[in-house]
Amino acid sequence: MLVDFAADVAATPISVEAAAVAAEKDGYDGFGAAETKHDVFPSLALAARATSRITLQSAIAVAFARNPMSVAVLANDLQLISEGRFQLGLGSQVQPHIERRFAMPWSRPAARMEEFIRAIRAIEKAWGGERLAFRGEFYRHTLMTDFFNPGPNPYGNPPILLAAVGEHMTRTAGRVADGLLVHPLTSAAYLSERTRPVLREARGGNLDDFTVCLSAMVVLGADEAARSRAEQAVKGQIAFYASTPSYRAVLEMHGWGSLADELNALSRRQAWTEMTALISDEVLDTFAVTGDVAAGLRSRFGGLVDRISLYTPYEIDPALIAQVRQRL
Repeated sequence: MLVDFAADVAATPISVEAAAVAAEKDGYDGFGAAETKHDVFPSLALAARATSRITLQSAIAVAFARNPMSVAVLANDLQLISEGRFQLGLGSQVQPHIERRFAMPWSRPAARMEEFIRAIRAIEKAWGGERLAFRGEFYRHTLMTDFFNPGPNPYGNPPILLAAVGEHMTRTAGRVADGLLVHPLTSAAYLSERTRPVLREARGGNLDDFTVCLSAMVVLGADEAARSRAEQAVKGQIAFYASTPSYRAVLEMHGWGSLADELNALSRRQAWTEMTALISDEVLDTFAVTGDVAAGLRSRFGGLVDRISLYTPYEIDPALIAQVRQRL
């Protein structure tokens, strides 16, 4: 496995730049930045200018908040700035955020995402000299004049990785993307029994040229008190993710479908403390690695993922994460 560093999900663009510089200095293979409080693309543009070796990934950029042309232009520019080190990580987000936060249309997300990615590919081909004539159900791109054509990217088009949890979006990733971004709320069993078989089928049985990336939730701390705080924070994150109906299948596989329903009901009241209290140690150990984190990551995910990063939704000394990286 290649080991990547994941920036804090709430990091500012300047903080992302500093974290990428530190990650490259510390020997990480790649660097990922999320899109929550800030746009991911300016952050990665700063990181690209400040680094020279490390792979840079949007993990994720919200596809349906944009359109294929705008994303293609942004990805092309980041590939130029980084001199070929950019990976375009896309995700759909969920319906309430797309419709109520971004005021954008939502329907049939897996089909829309497949068309979104195919449209990006068509736009890139148009920059390489083909006529732009993409006509789909959701997107239509039929105009590209020389004035707006950046030409073929000298570093090649950036790979596209798609975030997916359910079967339909996972199959879409296998059909049209170069890799899969596995959601942190996953387990080794879900990966091996649900995710990878769907990918393998979608790709005709061959995953050799397909990259599976995982941001794994872990519990780390310098002492018992710090580990206890980390444990509670991870339980809270599991509760938050597990309350989303889109992720119910992951819990259902382990016999916790009713827990997902209960968490969803509590989330509507924003009862976060009550939600965290429902996450047992068994649930924690299923979706997060505790104890000897490096050994746990190897035993769970070795052979299942190609790139891994550590998801720590709490304050953590970077040296502790570096120790895990060195052991991996």
